[in-house]
Amino acid sequence: MPALRPRVVVAGLGDIGVLSAIHLARHVEVVGISAKPEVVSGQELGVRLARPDDWARDNRVAFERYRRLDGVRRLHGSLSGVDLDAREVSVELADGTRTVEPYDVLVIATGVSNGFWRTPGLQSRADVDAAVQSHHDTVAAAASVAVIGGGAAALSAAANLRIRWPQQQVDLYFPGERALVHHHPRAWEHVRRRLVDLGVGLHPGHRAVVPAGFVGDVITRDAVHWSTGQPPAVADAVLWAIGAVRPNTDWLPGDLLDDDGFVQVTSTLQTPTRREVFAIGDVAASDPLRSSARNRADGLLARNVRSHLADRPLADYRPTRSRWGSVLGVQDDGLLFLTSDGRAIQIPAWVIHRVLLPWVVRRGFYRGVRRAR
Repeated sequence: MPALRPRVVVAGLGDIGVLSAIHLARHVEVVGISAKPEVVSGQELGVRLARPDDWARDNRVAFERYRRLDGVRRLHGSLSGVDLDAREVSVELADGTRTVEPYDVLVIATGVSNGFWRTPGLQSRADVDAAVQSHHDTVAAAASVAVIGGGAAALSAAANLRIRWPQQQVDLYFPGERALVHHHPRAWEHVRRRLVDLGVGLHPGHRAVVPAGFVGDVITRDAVHWSTGQPPAVADAVLWAIGAVRPNTDWLPGDLLDDDGFVQVTSTLQTPTRREVFAIGDVAASDPLRSSARNRADGLLARNVRSHLADRPLADYRPTRSRWGSVLGVQDDGLLFLTSDGRAIQIPAWVIHRVLLPWVVRRGFYRGVRRAR
């Protein structure tokens, strides 16, 4: 009888979990666990709010469309616990039953919760449909929108709302003198000019008073008060994108986590105390920006998992110092791409749709994505 292949459980099938599973599937048995029935990306908040159909085309992808996931057994359910000594994870399935999945290696890619667009709860496709449509309808009906926050999600929302509804009053409030503080300083200047040209009101130096217990998981209408002394802001819709991320690690024991609840990892993306447990993406405390997903560490992680199983040396993850990539999303005139050193590159729309998405992303990164039915 042929020897059984090692089993790797990938906990979380968002963007980075899917990429990790794709790299591993040709070499080991892979079991993927997801609270969503498909990839529901937390990227491109502004496009999701303003143009949900455009957003869904590239950010909601059924698992069945990924050719390299054909050999991956997928479970739709919520992780409820892990027995590190027995090497088993517990899962509450979408049909209400429970199961236990053994592993030789566990990859934690459960991500974070951050506002109404990145939630950890178990959802069906109908649930996702309803949430996306509800948020779109809310902002579409608003004559004025206040966006609170200075990160990429906030700027994306402010810009895309003005592009979609030029008559809508959109104001962006952020606590520092500049937004995008985790990008190179030059990056903010490029985006600031675009926001000004669009007519977005910019309000630096405004630090919001966050209501007790509020985590930004709904669009509100109440006045926003400021600890920095300015008069309250009032709008028909208030989008909170304040970066209050919460790691989806309630199912993990505390000795795997740092003080903020993120998974502690070494430079090889392994946990220090359990070498058979890896973590990647926003949930992994790999560096101050937790940038392993943005910096495409999925290939390195897969190689390190295979090296661990074969008792070979592992490679180190080396993060960048600044965030990079798209902030405003794909528009009619293309994509404004920000490099890690703050340069801005305008990529034409035809390059995005004819080259980057079909060949670099779908064929190169994901190794083949079937057309949506």
